[in-house]
Amino acid sequence: MFIDNGLSDIFRPEQVLTDQSSLEKYGQDWSQVGAPNPLAIVFPESTEQVQSLVKLANKAPFSLVPSGGRTGLSGGAMATNQEVVVSFERMNKVLDFNKVDRQVHCQAGVITQQLQTLAADNQLFYPVDFASSGSSHIGGNIATNAGGIKVVRYGLTRNWVAGLTVVTGSGEILDLNHGLVKNATGYDLRHLFIGSEGTLGFITEATMQLTNPPKNLSVMVLGISDVASIMKTFQALKKNIEPTALELFSSDSVKIVCEHKGIPRPFDTEAPYYLLIEFENDSEATESLVLETFERCSNEGWVLDGVMSQSEQQAKTLWRLREDISESISHYSPYKNDLAVKVSKIPVFLERLDQLVEEHYPKFQVLWYGHIGDGNLHLNILKPADMEHDVFVEACNKVNPLVFKLVKDLDGSISAEHGVGTLKRDYLAYSRSDSEIAYMQSLKAMFDPNGIMNPGKLFK
Repeated sequence: MFIDNGLSDIFRPEQVLTDQSSLEKYGQDWSQVGAPNPLAIVFPESTEQVQSLVKLANKAPFSLVPSGGRTGLSGGAMATNQEVVVSFERMNKVLDFNKVDRQVHCQAGVITQQLQTLAADNQLFYPVDFASSGSSHIGGNIATNAGGIKVVRYGLTRNWVAGLTVVTGSGEILDLNHGLVKNATGYDLRHLFIGSEGTLGFITEATMQLTNPPKNLSVMVLGISDVASIMKTFQALKKNIEPTALELFSSDSVKIVCEHKGIPRPFDTEAPYYLLIEFENDSEATESLVLETFERCSNEGWVLDGVMSQSEQQAKTLWRLREDISESISHYSPYKNDLAVKVSKIPVFLERLDQLVEEHYPKFQVLWYGHIGDGNLHLNILKPADMEHDVFVEACNKVNPLVFKLVKDLDGSISAEHGVGTLKRDYLAYSRSDSEIAYMQSLKAMFDPNGIMNPGKLFK
């Protein structure tokens, strides 16, 4: 009866959905881990409504699962145990734009692309960008500390959060940092909620920092001869230019994208690996330096071939070689791993992981792509057409401990930017020590004493 006597005291009838179609839609994210089984979907419109809901959930009790654009790949927004899903779709307003401070104060449900467009319309730039920017929410980006393709120059979402309004698991509203650049007054609780995946509380509003837009962007795609040459080419480029993006993808990735999207190959020469470099081509001197670096890398045998965009349209086409990979392989039901090591360890990481994959996945097609500029690589295993999905997932899961052991040996991360959610929850110890996990659980207990906030995510 709490649905009638509790939620109806907080929300109008149109703000609560309990029909089966809505429960299935809002009860899962892109990971589609487990069967969605929420109790209800609610659509708050203000921080105060979220606060009232959290207080009700503590009293009733029932658990809450946050829902943004549901573009997550780690099961962080799955509701499988009669939770109430809190969708931030209607909290989608830009509350203030300050051109002097170059800041936007907005609700958590503002779509990433909406913020990017607002910035561009005011000759500014919001640099956090990824394939799901047209559907992901700012609140979800903050809750997972989203990365994307511009991290090598601009850093993660964390770098651009100037202030937060959150509702903790005990129902308190915290207004954190107030958009200040300098604030040396003790613990900065803002950073506890960034990347916390909704386990400590729900982000309802954010003040996001903007910056100047890059100018005259050019894109270069290079065919790399072998693993060792990846790092050598990377170092040569970084020595002479500061790229805005630096992406790596394998030859199989290029083949699938070109076949499925009808995109022309960047050049005729076959290469086992490809590097995509985006940079500000702001002068003839810069372009000459880039071309000299390309020539030197070619003479060394590191680069087999290359192409540089001569127009904005060509730059967009070259970018599609990287950005369209995820969509192109989606019908293969890929098993995804999102891994990170220090940039200097990428060659040894790739070599060892290739050996491991070849040994344990000899019949599976494996694709590599990722953000080499920040050490983040995505391992995608494609499901054979004649294999049942459950059998395929079970086979991949068996090798996870070996993959994560390699990551741990290299002091890396089992989840670079997708978060932990439920998919990586049982493997957290491969990236965090027992002491770290114990402190994290203590923080969870302090902010969410009854364990109602996104239960089962990050920890059991």
